Amino acid sequence: MTMPQVRGRLTPDRPLNDLTWLRVGGPADWLFQPADLQDLQDFLAALDPAVPVFPMGVGSNLIVRDGGIRAVVTRLGRGFNGIDIDGNRVTAGVAALDAHVAKRAAAAGVDLTFLRTIPGSIGGAVRMNAGCYGSYTADAFVSARAVTRAGELVTLTAEDLNFRYRQTDLPEGWVLVDATFEGPSGDPDALARRMEEQLATRDASQPTKDRSAGSTFRNPAGFSSTGRADDTHELKAWKVIDDAGMRGARRGGAQMSEKHSNFLINTGEASAADLEGLGEEVRKRVYDSSGITLEWEIMRVGETTPAGSI
Repeated sequence: MTMPQVRGRLTPDRPLNDLTWLRVGGPADWLFQPADLQDLQDFLAALDPAVPVFPMGVGSNLIVRDGGIRAVVTRLGRGFNGIDIDGNRVTAGVAALDAHVAKRAAAAGVDLTFLRTIPGSIGGAVRMNAGCYGSYTADAFVSARAVTRAGELVTLTAEDLNFRYRQTDLPEGWVLVDATFEGPSGDPDALARRMEEQLATRDASQPTKDRSAGSTFRNPAGFSSTGRADDTHELKAWKVIDDAGMRGARRGGAQMSEKHSNFLINTGEASAADLEGLGEEVRKRVYDSSGITLEWEIMRVGETTPAGSI
């Protein structure tokens, strides 16, 4: 297939394992790293509409299956990681890390501290309505810009995205490029101290030194339309996993963490099939023991290989 000319990098058959936090995954048909916004727009406008496009961030909440992805994977980097602050509004490129946005905002006296401990980048935070400590991306969201499959740059509102618990309605193949948030004012030193406390709490309870992709399954609880937890439901994924006897369970190089049983980790030599297969085994054991069906929070994409079928 003849591909459009680009000024950035367009690489065929590019393995994706080194681009995900779990370090697994087969190749993408093409990996496109645009030079700038115009390069991205021109490429998508010229690309055959029948060719799937999969936007990928830093791969912090992703399993790419061993057979790879039959699509053009877009990965935005330098040029899409700027952070601009105007009063209480913070506009960040989608490649900006959540932690960096939180720290820059705090230094300017804007409270977006909930982003500090969320692994990943702003694009993923918007796409998945990421949240922590009772606050969600939807709570601070003002607007975002995205490039459509036709190469048009459009502005999206919260109504357009229809934020829900770990979900939005971003159309398939659209590529987010930046987002604007608004946070309350705060004392920079107090905000910095809060973030340090959050980090200490996280590190004490989660396997932050291991290869993981954050929480594996959604908490089996009720949630409001903005993604806030319903206080009438207290069920936690780690608890039902523990009750099913799956803390520390292994399959190949994959393990449910001993430190936090809702974290799926690559102990060193796991395949994507090991990781996803263990996750499915956990779901079955939890259902058998409690009747609860756990839903994946980690996104799983691509094709299995015949030898790696679950």
